[in-house]
Amino acid sequence: MSSDTADPRGLIREAYRIEGITEADCRSIFLDWALGIPQDADMPAQLRLLLERHGAEAPEHPMTGVLRAGLERGAKPRRRGGWRGRARD
Repeated sequence: MSSDTADPRGLIREAYRIEGITEADCRSIFLDWALGIPQDADMPAQLRLLLERHGAEAPEHPMTGVLRAGLERGAKPRRRGGWRGRARD
């Protein structure tokens, strides 16, 4: 495992290395990456770091577009909880 706090599993880095990767593939990889980031992480800061690192060299890469969209939306991934653990009516 990498000591890179923005991309600890190297998912984003590897996405930039995959020739012919599609935007849909990048969105899937992004979701996996986002779910692996600690809840208290500053997601916009992580995205800006990844864009600086990878996006400048590959502005037309589909992952660059996905990272930009994630930054524009700025939403932290929310973990959904169901009724589990709550009393039912």
